[in-house]
Amino acid sequence: MTEKTQPGPRELFGDIAPSLAGYSEDVLFGQAWKSPELAPRDRSLVTVASLITSGSSEQLAYHLGLARQNGVTEAELIETITHMAFYAGWPKAMSALTVARELFRVT
Repeated sequence: MTEKTQPGPRELFGDIAPSLAGYSEDVLFGQAWKSPELAPRDRSLVTVASLITSGSSEQLAYHLGLARQNGVTEAELIETITHMAFYAGWPKAMSALTVARELFRVT
């Protein structure tokens, strides 16, 4: 199974918000994600948990895929979603499961 290359912020939003797209690629993914204090795998788990907590389903699909690229298994991601139900609430966890089911079914 090969991972799909997902478009970056500049490709997705550079036409409408070039500054925000640039900050996303240069600062967020270029600097923060590369900081050695947390491994990419750990950053992915923290990010997925945060997106679940905030109900940010639109960004969750991208970050579930990135988490898999960073070594997090589908089983670990499902367990993370399940665990977050107790902290973020059942509706947010169920929404996250909907995103995960669609993503894991396609790839």
